[in-house]
Amino acid sequence: MKKIEPTELIINNRGAIYHLDCRPEEIANTIFVVGDPDRVKEVSKYFDKIEYRNQHREFITHTGYLKNKRLTVMSTGIGPDNIDIVMNELDALVNIDFETRLIKEQLTSLNIIRIGTSGSLQASIPTDSFVASTHGLGLDNLLHFYNFDRTEEDNQLMHAFNNHTQLNERNFAPYIHAGSMKLMKAFVTDFHHGITVTCPGFYGPQGRILRLGVSEPQLNNKLSSFQFGNHRIANFEMETSAIYGMGKILGHHCLSLNAIVFNRVTKEVTKDMPAVINKLITKTLENVQNSGI
Repeated sequence: MKKIEPTELIINNRGAIYHLDCRPEEIANTIFVVGDPDRVKEVSKYFDKIEYRNQHREFITHTGYLKNKRLTVMSTGIGPDNIDIVMNELDALVNIDFETRLIKEQLTSLNIIRIGTSGSLQASIPTDSFVASTHGLGLDNLLHFYNFDRTEEDNQLMHAFNNHTQLNERNFAPYIHAGSMKLMKAFVTDFHHGITVTCPGFYGPQGRILRLGVSEPQLNNKLSSFQFGNHRIANFEMETSAIYGMGKILGHHCLSLNAIVFNRVTKEVTKDMPAVINKLITKTLENVQNSGI
């Protein structure tokens, strides 16, 4: 087996992987990822004990214990490009031997749960509610840099989506991956379920118009009206498809949990964003603890 070169796997002077600045022993097997670096402490404040606090750039990591459960919470920053860094480096921390630079024979599968904010694309999914994403549908291009296989369901969903939106005719190449059913089982009650669309930006890619016009003015309507069997698009944000796609390729269990802070159909905005985010955090921790994930 060929060693991974220092330019491919970058390890700093303290033996930590470059961007996350974490050593293998400094992360747990169940990891919460949040976009906002300030949200890390809002999760870890519920831990009974914190073992490690690491920070490099926008990547902040706290690892500790909630009762007897060892957990990590980590900030990713915004967007699929940051998810590319986080997912590859988390996988390297558990599946590559840093001393030999060889892939381990026995691979570890992590539980990775996103706790994020999102905009609803259905009038029936109001602000201050929660969505557990059955699928991540990417309007970004990250996964096209990797080799991956689609299931037959994925192919059918993408065919129906492309026919409905006609985005593929404008040089879009959407992709889709399902979340972990193992993790989803812990997030049924009090959660809406549906496809989450991941956009490569906050303004034009999500149909917001300030001074610039958009090339797809009907995009949000097309997303809201899409349906294939029991599947419909519930919401959109900027990370889920990358987490699901990278997780699927690397063999990790991934789930995206979304606090709805905007409803793009009814034009409503949450009146208390910190409160709805904190409610999602406490519910996530409770469900993980009770389910034995």
